[in-house]
Amino acid sequence: MTQINTRPLDGITVISLEHAIAAPFCTRQLADLGARVIKIERPGVGDFARHYDTRVDGLASHFVWTNRSKESLTLDLKHESATPILEALLGEADVLVQNLAPGAAARMGLDFSTLHERFPRLIVCDISGYGQGGPYETKKAYDLLIQSEAGFLSVTGGPEPAAIAKAGCSVADIAAGMYAYSHVLSALLLRGRTGEGSNIDVSMLEGLVEWMGYPLYYAYDGAPPPPRAGASHSTIYPYGPFPTGQGGTVMLGLQNEREWQLFCKTVLRQPDLATDARFDANAKRSENREALREIIESVFARLGPDDVIARLDEAQIANAHVNDMAGVWQHPQLAARKRWRDVASPAGPLPALLPPGRSSAFEARMDPVPELGEHSAIILEQLGYGADDIANLRASGTI
Repeated sequence: MTQINTRPLDGITVISLEHAIAAPFCTRQLADLGARVIKIERPGVGDFARHYDTRVDGLASHFVWTNRSKESLTLDLKHESATPILEALLGEADVLVQNLAPGAAARMGLDFSTLHERFPRLIVCDISGYGQGGPYETKKAYDLLIQSEAGFLSVTGGPEPAAIAKAGCSVADIAAGMYAYSHVLSALLLRGRTGEGSNIDVSMLEGLVEWMGYPLYYAYDGAPPPPRAGASHSTIYPYGPFPTGQGGTVMLGLQNEREWQLFCKTVLRQPDLATDARFDANAKRSENREALREIIESVFARLGPDDVIARLDEAQIANAHVNDMAGVWQHPQLAARKRWRDVASPAGPLPALLPPGRSSAFEARMDPVPELGEHSAIILEQLGYGADDIANLRASGTI
């Protein structure tokens, strides 16, 4: 099928009062599908994620990741001159996304019940740590804190009490951003049937607790939870990272007894081990994992990582390289599938990964990462403001 230039969200306008990760990740994905996303930022400061670091040619890594294809409008929402600008924008918008501090949107009259009276087709998506209502509604929430509240930290890291570990990326923010994204899409579909906008209330806590479904049910009705097992599996063995010769590490995973027999024969080259009474069932292998680990490591120590992977591939045992970030940048599968594109930015062209999932009908939008306030004048001109008006708004600190 030949790709066409029309994207699913062409013609949809999103206004976003956003910072950090959850809301920007949601709206960037809406922009990927063609939506016009107008990101409202504080004059002179902007989204504080702009200043997390300077690792991307002077730009912040988080910001580059979550803000391409957007327009940046600086606007001090506390300034009286900002109100008619925001009203005009919302009057033409399809979606408002916000992850301001709890209660801040309502204090500015940007809650759904207030906005719905004037803009009945507007979809309002509120993203917060704990959601609307309940004793935690106003509690501050950062990614690490939600990982803790959601029980995520109880199943990550090593078995020792001091080896508790958080995820190396913002999983709670990402979970909330993904659910906000999918809910906005569903709200647009619903509006197409009813003609009415709706309110979406996304909680970081609930997003991550949903992802904890397996360990939650494993510990159902007071049963012991799965133990922390580092990068290994808490109940399946061998499954996880194993050191090899030449200072390498290989990740592998066995799922059934047929694979165990192949592993012994083809990878370890010890076929008799398959019927060893200590290891002839997964539960026994898991119970005696230290003894089995010694056997596996003694074999792997004589082999380089590529040799181990070659044997695993021959046995059709699932395996993977343990890549660092440099390895991911150079991953041959991503290169072969042509998943990288260059996008413009204030620092010049930067590589960006195409959104996961490939459509035969269109290619995702991959437009520049905006400079702070880069589109303020253009947006205001589109709203009917003249050059003198815009100059006065700058002088007053409104934009």
